[in-house]
Amino acid sequence: MSSVQPRVQRLRRFTAPMHLRQKFAHAHVAKELKAKLGLKKRAVQVRKGDTVKVMSGKFFGKAGKVSKVDLRDSTVQIDGIVRKNAKGKEMPIPVRINAVYITDMDLTDKLRKAKLGVQ
Repeated sequence: MSSVQPRVQRLRRFTAPMHLRQKFAHAHVAKELKAKLGLKKRAVQVRKGDTVKVMSGKFFGKAGKVSKVDLRDSTVQIDGIVRKNAKGKEMPIPVRINAVYITDMDLTDKLRKAKLGVQ
């Protein structure tokens, strides 16, 4: 069952189970990386270990390695993007997945390589 109404689309997205939210966790791939790997897909799933660059928001232009992917909030935590809390401890800041693009992929997983069709 599908709908074109925005309110229903939002409802389905925000109440989706985790195995479906995983499909929402895709980010665009840099043109250079697509050419290097021979990818035909525009966006692939973000994983821990990928290198990403922030394309909008306060941290625009910053790049780093993904340290955590949070499917519930649709965010990633990136090494180097931190702020200090009240006690002075550095805490990672979550960045929306749709605000980043992948500049380098972690291809140590054979299943991921096979799924993407990369040799």
